[in-house]
Amino acid sequence: MFQSFEVTARPEQGPPRLAALRAEMRRAGLDGFLVPRADAHQGEYVAARDDRLAWLTGFTGSAGFCAVLQEAAGVFIDGRYRTQVKAQVAQEFTPVPWPEVSLADWLKDQLHQGGVVGFDPWLHTPGQLAKIEEGLQGSDITLKRSENLVDRIWADQPPAPMGEAQVHPIAFAGESHDDKRKRLAETLREAGQKAALITLPDSHNWLLNIRGQDIPRNPVAHGFAVLHDDGRVDLFMSAAKLAEVQGHLGEEVTQLEPDTLPDYLEQLEGLVRLDQQTAPVALADILGERAVWGEDPCALPKACKNDAEIAGAAEAHLRDGAAVVEQLAWLDAQPPGSLTETQVVQHLEELRRRDESLRDISFETIAGTGPNGAIMHYRVTEETDSVLQDGHLLVLDSGGQYLDGTTDITRTVAIGTPSPEARAAFTRVLSGMIAMSRLRWPKGLAGRDIEMLGRLPLWMAGQDFDHGLGHGVGAYLSVHEGPQRLSRMSMVPLQPGMILSNEPGYYREGSFGIRIENLLVVQEAPEVPGGDAHREMLNWRTLTLAPIDRRLIDVASLAPEARDWLNAYHRDVAEKIGPRVSPAAKLWLDAATAPL
Repeated sequence: MFQSFEVTARPEQGPPRLAALRAEMRRAGLDGFLVPRADAHQGEYVAARDDRLAWLTGFTGSAGFCAVLQEAAGVFIDGRYRTQVKAQVAQEFTPVPWPEVSLADWLKDQLHQGGVVGFDPWLHTPGQLAKIEEGLQGSDITLKRSENLVDRIWADQPPAPMGEAQVHPIAFAGESHDDKRKRLAETLREAGQKAALITLPDSHNWLLNIRGQDIPRNPVAHGFAVLHDDGRVDLFMSAAKLAEVQGHLGEEVTQLEPDTLPDYLEQLEGLVRLDQQTAPVALADILGERAVWGEDPCALPKACKNDAEIAGAAEAHLRDGAAVVEQLAWLDAQPPGSLTETQVVQHLEELRRRDESLRDISFETIAGTGPNGAIMHYRVTEETDSVLQDGHLLVLDSGGQYLDGTTDITRTVAIGTPSPEARAAFTRVLSGMIAMSRLRWPKGLAGRDIEMLGRLPLWMAGQDFDHGLGHGVGAYLSVHEGPQRLSRMSMVPLQPGMILSNEPGYYREGSFGIRIENLLVVQEAPEVPGGDAHREMLNWRTLTLAPIDRRLIDVASLAPEARDWLNAYHRDVAEKIGPRVSPAAKLWLDAATAPL
């Protein structure tokens, strides 16, 4: 089973923990200490044992870090979390808008006379370290490797996760791990590298066709892997986790205990590829001059799904879409004022769990009504649980981890009668979502080249949102997958087989939030009938199938081509999902997908 440990911290717990950390800093001769939301594997999601940022500060977002000094403690958060952080941290912690304010600039502003700032080299990458040190040039501030001071004061720190690994069947993987290992080993030989050190759990889990239970909502097994240029793999993962998969792994995959990795690397000969964005500094230190920088060899092949993975994702979305339609029909039948956010979350999760292939939800379900909808990654708690009232919008963002695919869908729903202001903003968000869905683009373009299309209707009204337009999604793996993104920061060319989200939004703090999200897969674009194509083009195939709330659409403001796309999409939803739902939900679906 997935680990049940969870780190929660009330704001009032932060000050005494902060004081204890500062005492440890003084004992260690440090003027500062960095506390990232990271583990040694550098995945986005961390086990409870590694959630030091949440334990210290109370902030539970999926990205951020804290820089603790003797007189200041900055919690660095991006635009997604600037509303959330205010409610989660005590006044002793100061939210810092990041990346607008860099860590280096903040440190120079706070440590005028210089100082020594400690960091755990297992929790930072060489790329991160180099950027900070570059920003500190010309100051008297230095960074120093240190043991983890938070671990010294965290008396009831949870144990390391020890979930059992399982085989990911070839029917869903589409390629044997033997073929994957040999295919990727060839790239090492071509580069003159003897091995690659793989730290990301979703990378080596994909490579070996295994899945795990170390992180709730993300079916990965923690460990490290060394891929050799002959296709062999040394897997640094506890033997207790691998009891069910030893026969599957075979003789060319050797199990070793994780604590033997440093000594192993000391003896490893030849050039070893490290990804400076995902490998811990500690491992680069051990390898020294034998380390060569290069991309994680699994990252791009994993992102470009094969036919079996795409077929599995499509089938998972059909079943998931049926659950979502049942939820939306049920929700629409409840009068305003009769439901709470918690009831919405529980009902949707119950519907998904009727599917025997569901292994978990893919992230904590977001059900934010009214002002809570403006918190982009809102998670309902006993203290914040709110009633769905007339005139509210409900942002419902959820997904499932099925054996054949991972889903992620957001729908914004009108509760009672929506305001004209909300309908206008919703229509702009919808227009951007449709514009991206309809797009054809030349091969070679990256997310940064096209993501503005999903923002344009909002920009024209002087509005925007503070998250990326879309993220990559795994194949029964992490719901957030790199390296592909629809983001102004992404330079990775989009390629056939990549699955990404398309999720523009708009958030008015204290009032309402809007987000509409579908998952799309990149494919070769068919030729335009009668056209004179002179360049290879790509386009999207939409995987997500669930209606979009017609009550929130200002039809007069929707361009004719956008209206035509939506009507066609709704026909597709009705045809494919209608036979899979209850008679009552089918009646609701027919009305919800009627042409505009």
